Amino acid sequence: MKRLFLAANLIIGVLTVILAGVSYAADPILIGLPTAATSLEGRESIKAVQMAVDEINAKGGVKVGSEKRLLQVSVTDLRDSSAGVPVSEALLGLEKIITEKKVNAILVGPFRSESLLAGMDIIAKYKVPLLETIAMSPKFEDKVKEDPQKYKYCFRICLNAQSLVGYLAQSLGFLNEEFGFNKMYVMAQDVLWAKATAGGAAKVATAKMGYELVGSETYPTGASDFSAGLMKAKMKNAQVILPVFDMPQSGILLKQWKSQRIPSLLCGFISPMAGPGAWKIFEGKIGGLLNSNFELGSAIPVEKYPPAKKFYEDYQQKFGVPMEAGHGPAPSYDSVYILAEAIERAGTLDPDKVADEIKKTDRVGVIGKIKFNDGNQVIYGADPKKTAAGCVYQWTEDGRRIIVFPKSIAEGKIVLPEWISPSKK
Repeated sequence: MKRLFLAANLIIGVLTVILAGVSYAADPILIGLPTAATSLEGRESIKAVQMAVDEINAKGGVKVGSEKRLLQVSVTDLRDSSAGVPVSEALLGLEKIITEKKVNAILVGPFRSESLLAGMDIIAKYKVPLLETIAMSPKFEDKVKEDPQKYKYCFRICLNAQSLVGYLAQSLGFLNEEFGFNKMYVMAQDVLWAKATAGGAAKVATAKMGYELVGSETYPTGASDFSAGLMKAKMKNAQVILPVFDMPQSGILLKQWKSQRIPSLLCGFISPMAGPGAWKIFEGKIGGLLNSNFELGSAIPVEKYPPAKKFYEDYQQKFGVPMEAGHGPAPSYDSVYILAEAIERAGTLDPDKVADEIKKTDRVGVIGKIKFNDGNQVIYGADPKKTAAGCVYQWTEDGRRIIVFPKSIAEGKIVLPEWISPSKK
């Protein structure tokens, strides 16, 4: 018995020495994901965040001071992509996940710019770092610049409406140079970001690209018939239609354009057309469309930028299906690494110190080179080796997507559908 007692004490002593050098698992770092969780962009952005979280946790988590802590996510559906849902309801959801879940940071964030802009004051009140990856209004940056200290916790990783305007305007300029197109008709969803994007692109195209705006039409979220607008564009001899929509029903616009053989090239953003599944869903009736992917890696592999291609392929391997959202998933994935690296540099979860480190971010990401401007917006440009980037691609008649802009990653040139003629050779 005495020998057993001594042996037991020896084992306990050895274990004490061993465990003295081991850091017990601390509470996880809780990431809140309040967004339009049932929307395409929201749903796939949440999956992209989880993918990054799984990768980081598989390596032991995030180092906070002297200990490693795992990441954990908590999702709240703000429903702010749905017609009729007031901004006030989204704000209640945003505040609830902060106060009840006690999250250390918020990623993805509100879907609508209206919700984001109002929600920035909630973020400032509770001092929780936000890395927004969907809402696009440039007014976000204006608010940050007006009061940098108050809004120091608010950051945006995704493309903003101004950068999208630049991509679209340059594409319109190319159409003018290549085919002589100079008459444009605008069709946009009646929400803040879409109207701002369409209006901005039209303004640049008329001021600098030699275009005449022959008409415009806005549609409430949920609208499903675009034939009247298409006929107006035809009657006014528009050579280009600029569509800007993120609602699921907007895919009908393309089918109507194709079936009516409207002699105007569609060049803009139609959300349901972003991913590879659109070809089957819309029965192959989408060839000829010029569409935008807001951030590299979201829903399209980019052969000339390997990090974006790898993310696209890894996502498909993990979840068994390809991405379909051309906006949101890639910056959402990058946002996890931005946050994790900022926490490790700060050595603490203190929101002021973490926000200060997020501001210093300088990394190569899926979306390109990631750095913030003075409005806490990731900088977008035309070369992913220098800035973050998006792209414009064309659906071909055999179901492929060919990147045509920017030149740094372009895979081919724009081809007109057979029922549309150039104004000049």
